[in-house]
Amino acid sequence: MTTQTLSAPEIYQGQFGEFTINQSDRQGVIIYRTGLMVAALSFAIGSALVLLNPNPTVFTALTPLYACFSLGLGVSLVTIHIYMVSLHRLLQVFWAVGTIAAIVLALSSSTPLAITVYNQPLTLFGIGCTFVALTGIYFKEAFCFNRLETKVLTPLVPLLLLGHLVGILPTQGEQILLGIWAILFLIFALRKVVQAIPPDIGDKSVFTYLHEQRSAKV
Repeated sequence: MTTQTLSAPEIYQGQFGEFTINQSDRQGVIIYRTGLMVAALSFAIGSALVLLNPNPTVFTALTPLYACFSLGLGVSLVTIHIYMVSLHRLLQVFWAVGTIAAIVLALSSSTPLAITVYNQPLTLFGIGCTFVALTGIYFKEAFCFNRLETKVLTPLVPLLLLGHLVGILPTQGEQILLGIWAILFLIFALRKVVQAIPPDIGDKSVFTYLHEQRSAKV
């Protein structure tokens, strides 16, 4: 058996033909998962600080943690594999709108970002777009991999944010939902670390087929 045979890439059978997975594909998945882990850790640390030690100095520390969370999420949204290009771009647009809103709020307000958003729920119409994008990832993972934690997170995130927006949730209820969110998000990110890489890449023959269809229309 030659070295060439030993190093030959594995061939997968897709819906529209055969395909192989290269090193670039694998690196993309690793970057996607790394972004998720950064976002999940930042969110979990920030949530723990708020729930366990809610003093004024803590809220100041939340702004850089939120920046790390948003950056990690943005990286994941660039490298995530979604067959529908329009949906992929929409999630990225939501993230961009939410990020711009967060920057504007952080620079224009005299209070820490978290306090501003909490005391002015209408700001969620801007910064909340980031969490719409995050919920999109949860939905995609729940649909593709049938993950229990993402099945719970998909409705939980809008429930908490919309509940705070319209003022129907008691403070204790919001704290409980936030704690569940932080824990499940961290579990989700940790489980992605040990998941096999090929499923996250998906069926490359579908991507090729859709690209050819778009090129033919042009």
